[in-house]
This record gives sequence, structure tokens and C-alpha cells, in this order.
Amino acid sequence: MPRYGMVIDLKRCYGCYACVMACKVKNHTPPGVFWARLLKGETGTYPNTVRQALPVLCMQCAEPSCMEVCPTGATRQRKDGIVVVDKDKCMGCKYCMMACPYGARYSVDSWESYFPDGLPITPYEEFTREQFEEKSGVGVATKCDFCLDRLKEGKQPSCVLACPADARTFGDLDDLESEPSILLRRHRGAPLNPELGNEPKVYYLAPR
Repeated sequence: MPRYGMVIDLKRCYGCYACVMACKVKNHTPPGVFWARLLKGETGTYPNTVRQALPVLCMQCAEPSCMEVCPTGATRQRKDGIVVVDKDKCMGCKYCMMACPYGARYSVDSWESYFPDGLPITPYEEFTREQFEEKSGVGVATKCDFCLDRLKEGKQPSCVLACPADARTFGDLDDLESEPSILLRRHRGAPLNPELGNEPKVYYLAPR
């Protein structure tokens, strides 16, 4: 059984938002819901400043805080390490959203249109609403699952495929010959906030 993980090379990422848009299109997420996000920051003092993009998503933690606090068992961890939510078990208490140290979870109380009030919903938008509600439900916790349906078809997650800079690498972390494992050994990748003890399975290569 593989143990999936992702490596993001911050030297390559230039903050184009392709991963964010690919995630929204693939998962039909409504306005304000970003399973893949892009944070941007600046360090240094003028004129010696550096701007850096930081892509973030569900970290698929080996020790997920979200699962520990879930009162119904709706959040569970698969054998391949991917943390998933059973929308039929979730009671919408939002404990997991508060427990997640990476802000990776959302709850959609009702579908909202991307278009101004008063305009009719297009057939495509109706399709996206139906697709989202079928997979993720309404009033329950939702989040990234590494595009689990694509993995079952032998495909890469949408954010990996869409990245024009090849900043993202996805694969089996238990396979020492997989590309993510090789990158981690060569460049000493590290997760965000390892001191929290969640053991994220999304790693970052230093920007410089």
C-alpha cells in the first residue's frame, strides 16, 4: 500500500494561482472555498526585499488533529495516509475546522452563485453545484483529498498537473525511488510547523 505525499519546490513556484484554479474547477468548489490556496509574503527591508509565494492545502497529516476531535468518526485516515470526510456521518459541528492548524477545512451552509444576484443560474453552474453537493454535501466539513478519484484512475492530482513550473511532485513516500522521496533526500524538504506534531505529508523545498 503506498503512502501518498507531495513535495512543493518553493524555488519554482512563482505564484501564478494555476493550482488554485485547477482545484476549484476539478472539485466544483463554490465562492470563498479554496481547498488549494496561495499565500504571499515579503521579507527584508527595502531595497533588499524578497517576495515569496507559499501554496498550501490539506497536509494529509499522519497525526491529524481533525480526526482526533471528530465526535462521529466522519473524518478518518485511509491506509494510504489520505484523510477523508464521510459527508453522511458528519454532523457539521466544525470541531475539525477549529482543530486543523493549517486552516485547510471549510463548511458550505448553502450554495452561492459566482454571478451577481438577480442573474439566472447557468446550466454549467447548476452542474457544478450538483457535483459539489454529491461529493461534499452541504453544512458539513469539506477539504482536499489529493484528488482521490483521479488517483484511482492512475492520474496525478489536478494541482500537480496544472502547475506550469513543475513545482509540485506527488507520489509514494514509502518508495525510496519515487520522485518525492528522492527530492526529500537530496534537498532536505521539510513540512510547515513540524513542532505541532501533526507530521504533515506535504513537504516544502526551501526557496533559497
